[in-house]
Amino acid sequence: MMTAFWALTGLFLSSFLAATLFPAQSELALAGMLAGGVAPPALLIGVATLGNTLGSLVNWLLGRWAHRLGERRWFPLKDDALRKAEIWYHRYGRWSLLLSWAPVIGDPLTLAAGLLREPLLPFLLLVTLAKLGRYLVIAWLVL
Repeated sequence: MMTAFWALTGLFLSSFLAATLFPAQSELALAGMLAGGVAPPALLIGVATLGNTLGSLVNWLLGRWAHRLGERRWFPLKDDALRKAEIWYHRYGRWSLLLSWAPVIGDPLTLAAGLLREPLLPFLLLVTLAKLGRYLVIAWLVL
């Protein structure tokens, strides 16, 4: 029982970090746990989705504060990167959040959503659907 708890904690943390601007990956962790039968698939998918969605929420919050933080040396995105994210998000709108699961573009999209003041509820709904969809595909491929 304790092993499953730590496995789920690790999956949550890897999923959370994978959705932030830190380089991380959660798909292999989920696939390994699904293949190993660590916990019921629905629980594993739910934990990964929750962690990944909350990580994207961190990006959204950073986006809300980006104009204030952008001048700080430690902040990962500079002004021209923020402008590019704004242009992309203006062009494709909130529906682009359905690509928040995608490598490379997903994290900046969630940051741009915060930057451009996307309301929280539509943001969470679209990002959760995108993250859940990705993890369901992984589960389907593994199982």
